[in-house]
Parts: sequence; structure tokens; C-alpha cells
Amino acid sequence: MTCHVIPVVKHGTCLALQELNCNLTEKYNIVASVLKYTMQKIKSLMARQGLKSPQESVVDMSPVENFRIPSKEELRELREQPTDPQAEQEIIDSIEEVYFSSDSFDMVQYELEKLPPDLNLHELEEYRDKLKRQQAAVSKRVADLILEKQPSYVKELERVTSLQTNLQLAAVICTNARRQLRSSKEGFTEASLGLLANQKRRQLLTGLLKSLRTIKTLQRTDVRLSEMLEEEDYPGAIQLCLECQKAASTFKHYNCISELNSKLQDTLEQIEEQLDVALSKTCKHFDVSHYTKVQLAYKLLGKTQTAMDQLHMHFTQAIHNTVFQVVLGYVELCAGNADTKFQKMQYKDLCTHITPDSYIPCLTDLCKALWEVMLSYHLTILWHDEHYKEEEAVPAADDSTVGRSYVKKKLEHGLTRIWQDVQLKVKAYLLGTDMSNFKYDDFIVVLDVISRLMQVGEEFCGSKSEVLQESIKRQSVNYFKNYHRTRLEELRMFLENETWELCPVKSNFSIAQLHEFKFMGQCRSPSVSPSRQSESIEPVDLSLFEQYLQGGNPFEMQIDNKEEETEDVLASNGYESDELEKCVYQDYDSDSDVADELKQDYVDEQTGDVPVKSVSRETLRSQKRSDYNLNRANAPILTNTTLNVIRLVGKYMQMMNILKPIAFDVIHCVSQLFDYYLYVVYTFFGRNDMNMPSASLPSQGSQAGLSRQTAPVYWYESSGLGLISSRLRTTLSRIQESLIDMEAGGETAGPHAPNEERKEKVPSPHLSQLVVLMASETLYGLAERVVATESLVFLAEQFELLQPHLDTMMPSAKKPFLQQFYSQTVSTASELRKPIYWIVAAKAIDYEQMLLLMVGVKWDIKEIMSQHNVYVDVLLKEFEKFNQKLGDVSKIVRIPLPVSNVLWEHCIRLANRTLVEGYANVKKCSNEGRALMQLDFQQFLMKLEKLTDLRPIPDKEFVETYIKAYYLTENDMEQFIKNHREYSMKQLTNLVNVCLGSHINKKARQKLLAAIDDIDRPKR
Repeated sequence: MTCHVIPVVKHGTCLALQELNCNLTEKYNIVASVLKYTMQKIKSLMARQGLKSPQESVVDMSPVENFRIPSKEELRELREQPTDPQAEQEIIDSIEEVYFSSDSFDMVQYELEKLPPDLNLHELEEYRDKLKRQQAAVSKRVADLILEKQPSYVKELERVTSLQTNLQLAAVICTNARRQLRSSKEGFTEASLGLLANQKRRQLLTGLLKSLRTIKTLQRTDVRLSEMLEEEDYPGAIQLCLECQKAASTFKHYNCISELNSKLQDTLEQIEEQLDVALSKTCKHFDVSHYTKVQLAYKLLGKTQTAMDQLHMHFTQAIHNTVFQVVLGYVELCAGNADTKFQKMQYKDLCTHITPDSYIPCLTDLCKALWEVMLSYHLTILWHDEHYKEEEAVPAADDSTVGRSYVKKKLEHGLTRIWQDVQLKVKAYLLGTDMSNFKYDDFIVVLDVISRLMQVGEEFCGSKSEVLQESIKRQSVNYFKNYHRTRLEELRMFLENETWELCPVKSNFSIAQLHEFKFMGQCRSPSVSPSRQSESIEPVDLSLFEQYLQGGNPFEMQIDNKEEETEDVLASNGYESDELEKCVYQDYDSDSDVADELKQDYVDEQTGDVPVKSVSRETLRSQKRSDYNLNRANAPILTNTTLNVIRLVGKYMQMMNILKPIAFDVIHCVSQLFDYYLYVVYTFFGRNDMNMPSASLPSQGSQAGLSRQTAPVYWYESSGLGLISSRLRTTLSRIQESLIDMEAGGETAGPHAPNEERKEKVPSPHLSQLVVLMASETLYGLAERVVATESLVFLAEQFELLQPHLDTMMPSAKKPFLQQFYSQTVSTASELRKPIYWIVAAKAIDYEQMLLLMVGVKWDIKEIMSQHNVYVDVLLKEFEKFNQKLGDVSKIVRIPLPVSNVLWEHCIRLANRTLVEGYANVKKCSNEGRALMQLDFQQFLMKLEKLTDLRPIPDKEFVETYIKAYYLTENDMEQFIKNHREYSMKQLTNLVNVCLGSHINKKARQKLLAAIDDIDRPKR
């Protein structure tokens, strides 16, 4: 076999050497031809320019063809030629274009042909000179160009010389190569060629073995990929799969690799599917490590933007599936069977099957589930923000920057989109059930949950949650109208059954202690332990997402604190301790702490004798007794109905605090509660059995069986007491017109259903038959009147405390309504004291008896008296009885100082006006009689100041001025009549008539009566 191989090898080697020799010969011939051609071109170029090589220019100085040395005259003429470049250029420009047409142009023939038939020597010489000047200019220009291009010429000539040398060297190299090839052809042996062949085969087999090992590894990668997918190592699986694909593309010329490449592509698609499932899991329960693996896997795939699009689609799907499953679970639970028809329903229709009992638990679970989704999205954004900060620290390519920008914008846009989906789902749930008949506490829970959800939305994406606000507003307005109408009816029922007894509360009672006002955070009930208080205080600067980032749910705190908070506002037996109750009436049940002198003075007052000592101590006693509640704690005066109204206001404010869009409607209803309470207190206790001065105010019929006649009507009308201010009158008229249904229960009320306007009104209640306002022993129901009036005043005070809170919740456009409500209604509560307590004052003192006693007094006496009249003692005894009855009433209910002042003021004013009226009934009176009047009045004042510490005595000047007017002259009397219009026509007329004959004549009398008539005419 070796014998056959050696000839073949020799023959192949010879052929290779022959081929190499041919190639070298051909290359040598090409180089020689190039060299020869180059030399020919150089010589031709030099011949065309009339130049010589440097060697020839030195040796041979003979002229070339068509070149001659200029003569002396020609050189002189050339020197005389202008050297101005512009003139030289003009000469060159004057040469005809035909001279530059081609190299074959015969200029001699051209010039001869131009000669005219008749030659003129002078013209020929001029023309010759012109041609010489042109030739000289051209020669000079050519010489300048040659001198200018001389360095380039030399440099190019050197390059040509160098090229010639290199070509000669190349020819030598080719010659040597031929010789060496010839030697190699003869020197190769069979053994060396065999070694070369074996080495080449070894290299081929080594590469084949390496390829086979790689193919074997590729065949086993599917098992490892499956393991990595089970371990959720998505980045590692994708990295391995991509490396295998890259390796497979290297060996694609093998048939087995094509099948493996297809299998790897299927595996990669399977990984992407599992990766999408893993991405969807982050929508409900975000895990940092899990999400990091998923994002790294998508980054390896180069599908970061696609992953973000898929993520938002999964969040949308998660919201829908979550709410549907929660609602479906409650619907099936309430239905009692797993009916498949519910699963086929739309979510909106499914929400209509929620029962009222399961409404709140379902809503809470719904919000909890949605919170988990939004929290996952929030954590997703935080994850990307942190990684962006890390990536920004490292310079990245433009593609990476564009990808980050896309993801960031997508996440920001997704906030609003996800919150909008949440709002629509919750809206469908809210509007799917009619909540108008819900219990108040249940509805408040719903509002609280939705308010918390809106807070989540505001922190989530800065949204004002218009969709949720509109839907909950619709439900709230519907619920609140029905609720308020029911509460007004309940309030009317309470007021009709109210006995106006004192509700015993502690002296430190505050509305903030009531459960309904806990939301205001002003204070906490003492029953709540300090540990709970500290636990309830949350950091103000932390958002909900920050609070519940590590766990928990903001909707789990609902209905947690309801049973924890209890109220402790009621006092035992109406007082805070038995010891306090014993000392409440100590100064009234026993006089042990009163000096004997004071006792004696009091006995003397009962008999009418003038006390001679201890006046200062008696005054001290009256001052001490002024509030009629010695040592009693100043507990608020209120009724059970008042407490219910306050609680109702708290409930209204809770609703208003949670749902601010209906704040105005709620505050309007709150004002109606106060209006109705004020109107009822006035209706029950402020209307007298006499005709009111204005027909616009409500009146009630006379009460039969009164034990004593009240003060005359004209005192009420013309006495100038100002019992009902114009503001109070306007307020009562407004309430009656806008809130009170005057037709309800009347004979005029037809069988037809009430119209919409009457639906908003409430009938006026009737006073309970258990309340007796006609007994003189109880000062005509003074205890009930005090409780009713002061409870109204207390209610007004609480409204004043709530004004800042209400003002913050009231829309800016509606704040004038709130201000008007406080200025014209709330502030008038204390003004009801005057008309209500005036009725007691008018009946408590027998003013008619005093008038009758004054009629029997003789005033036209001739000597000055030192003893006052009996009617003064009778009047003082009436005041003493009144004072004693006040003490009795104060044992039932505390009489505040403002109340006692109003009562005493009314009684004293009525007594003083009764005195003036009695003095006005006098037919005849002397100066001594007027002195007696002054003595009586001074005695009355002196005794009265011991009974009350009210200073100054009301209407004191009213009486004194009238008595002193008797002494006035005619002119002074006329001025008195014009200036003192507080006196009635009868009183002024009597004054003039009594003065007749003493110091006023008949003419003056007529003049004064005319003046009185002029004053009265405008009134008529």
C-alpha cells in the first residue's frame, strides 16, 4: 500500500511546484511590464513639457525642438515688458482662443492666412510687436509656473525612482522564489508528507470529539430546565436555554441538532407561559424575591416592556376576579345553596342579591381584598423605584434608558387606571342595595369603610374618588332624608311625652364624653384604659400604605371599638355622691349656720316691722342665696330629650364628617333639630293666655283654673319690657313657616296624602298632661320652665362649641347659612328666658290686690306722714312668699343666677309699674301726698334690697321720675311729656289732671292734653 502511495505523493508535489513556478513567472512579467510602461510615461511627459532629467540638464544644454534662445533685443524687450500682474493678465486674455484649442494647432499657417491682400509694413510691425508681447507674457507665465511646480516635480521624480528600485527588488524576489521552489520540488520525501496527513486527521478527530460531547450535554439540558422551573429559578432557566440555543446554532449542520433546536424553542415558550403565571401571582401577594426573579427573567428575554403590559392586564383581571369571588361567596352563603345561576351572573347583577345582614361583612371583605391588590401595586412601584436608583448610578445604553422611561410612565398611568377599576367595582356594590332602611350604626360603618377606601385612593394615586363620592352621596342623601324625617317624628313624640324633669348628669359633663362625639377626638371616656388610648394614637405623618406595609389591613379596624367605649355621664340619684346631696339643701332645711340676728331680722320682715340692725348681714345672706343652689355642683340642666337631641346631632356630624359632599344637607337638618326644640320650648312655656302683640307668633288657648289673675294686658304691650325681640320674633315666625305643619291633626286636614312640601314639615307637639303649669304652689311650673329653658340654653352652648367644627366641614359657598343660623337662631336661645319667666313673674305676685289697696289710700293729706302705707307691707310679703317659693323650687332643680335675676327683674318691674299705675289712678293729691308716695317707695326699695342682690333695682327711676313730675311747672311739664314716652296716655293725662289747680291752670291743662294727644296720634 505504501508503494502505491509514494508515486502518488511525488506526482502531486511536482504538480504543485509547477503551478507555483507558473504563478511566479506570470507575476514577474506583470511587474516588468508595469515598470516599462511607467518609464515610457515619464519620458513622454518630460518631452511634452520640454524638460530634461536632472542628469541631462547638467550635461546636455542643447535646445530642444521648437525652442530657441532669445536675442539681446528680445531679452531687453522682455525686461521692458510691464511687470504689473493685472497688465500681464490683460495681455494673456487678449490672445485668441484658437491658440488654446489643441496641441496640433499650426499657428504659423493661421497667422499667414490672416494677412490682408495689400500688406502694410507699419501695420505688420505693430502686429508683430503685439504678438511678441503676447509671447513674452506667456513665456513669463510658463516660467513662473515651472518655478512654482519645481519642488513637486523633484518629489515626484524621486517617487518614480523609488518605484523603479522596488520593482527591481520584486523581480529579484520572484527569481529567488523560483529557485527555492525548484529546490523544494526535488527535496520533499514521502515520510514528511505522511506526518502532515496524520496531523491533519488528528486535529479533525479532536474537534469532532469536542462537538459530540457538546451535543450530548445539549441533549440532557431539558431535564435540568424542568428542575429549574420547579424551583422557580426563571432567570437561570432562561439563561441556560439561551446558551443552549446559541450552542445549537453552532452545530446546526448536524441532523440531530435541528430537532434539538426545535425542542429548545418549545421549552422557551413554556418558560414564558410559566413566567406569565408567576407574574400574575404578584398581583395579590407581592414577594420581593419572587418579583425580582420574574423581572430578571423578562430582562434576559428582552421583554421588559411586554412584561409591564402583561402585569397591568393581570392587575385588572385580579380586581375583577377578586370582587366577583367575594360577592359570589356571600350570595351563595345567604342563598343556602350553591346554585350555578349565580356564577353565570354579571357582577353588577350579583350585587343586587346581597342581603342587608351580610352587606357590611361583604363590603369589608371586598375592601380588604382590593386593598391587597392595591398594596401589591404600590410595592411593585417601590421595587422599580429602588432598582432605578441603583441602575442610574451605573451608565447604561440608550435602549435601557428608554425601557426604564416606558416602565415608569406605564406604572404611573396604571395607578389611575387601577383605582378607577376599584371605584367602579365598589360603586356597583354600593348602588346594588337600597340602604334607606339601614340602622344608623350600620350606615355609619358603611360610610366609614367607604371613607377609609377613599383615603386609600387619595394616598394611592392622589385621586379625589369622584365616582365613589357620587355613589355614596346618592345613597347618603336618600338614607339621610328618610332618617331625618323619622328622627323628627321621634323628637315630636319625645317632646309630647317629656315631663321636663331634670336629667341627672355629672357636673363635669361634656358632649365629648358621649359615644356619638368620639370621632372628634376631643376627649375619651374615663372607662377607656390609658393603654388603649396610647394604642389608638397613630402617627399622623404615616400614610396607610406605610402603616400596613409589613402586614395588617386598614379595614380590619371596623367595629372594633364599639363595645370598648362606654359612657359614664350620669350621676347617682342625680348627684355625684350622697354627701353632696345632703349638703345641697343644707342652708334651706336648717338655719343652723345663720346668726340669731339674721333670724330675728327675717321674723321682723314677716311681721312687717322695720328691722333696726344687721342690715349688712341680711344683705350678705341675700347675696349668698342669690343662686338658690348653695354648695350644689353646677351640673348642666338638661332633659332626656335634650340628651337625645345632642346624641342625634353627634350622629349627624359623624355622617357629615365621613361624607363631606352632603355636609350642607346634614347641617341644614341639624339646624332643624335646634329650630324645632326652640319652637317647642317657646310654644309650651313662652306663650301666655293673653293675646300676643303680633299675630304672626303662635298662641295657645287660655288655661282654665288659674288660681290668680295675671298682670293686665296693657302692661305687656305698652310697658316697654321688650320681652320678645324683633330677632326672636322673626326666628319664631321663620320656624313656624318653614318647619311646622300647621294643618296636621286639624279639621282642615283632608284625607289626601300630604304634598311634598308638607312631607318636610313636622306637626307641632302638645304639652304632656303630666306637666302642670297652673299651680301657684310650684310657681306655675317654674321647675319645668327652668328645666326646659335652661336645657335649650345648654343646647345652644353646645352648638356654640361645635361651630368651629361645623364651619370646617361646611362648603365655602354655604357658610353664610351657618353664620346666619348662629347669629339669628342659636344666639336667641337665652332670649326666651324673658317671655317664659315673665309669665311666672306676672302670676307670682298679686298686683291687682295692690292696686285695690292703693285706691283706698288718701293722697290729698295736709301733713307729712312718717309711716308708710299698708299696701307696701302687703307687696313686700308677696315678694317674701315669692322668695320662699323660689327656695322650694330650687330644691327640685337648680336655679342659675341668670334665671333668678330675670325672675326678680320681671317681678320688680311689674311691681314698679303697678305702683305707677296705682299713682296714676289718684284723683286728688297734695304735695304731702306726693311725699307719702316717695316714703312708700323708699320703704319698698329698702326692704326689697334685703331680699335680692339684683343691682340696680329695675325701673327705680321709672317710679321716682313719675312721682317727681308732680312738682314740674307748665313748661317743664310739656317738655316732660315729650321726653318720657315710656308712660302710658292714661298716666300722663292723670298727671296733668292732678296738677290742675295747684300750679297748672285750665289753659295750661288744655295745652298739655293736646301735647299728649299729639304724641298718641302717630300710634293710632
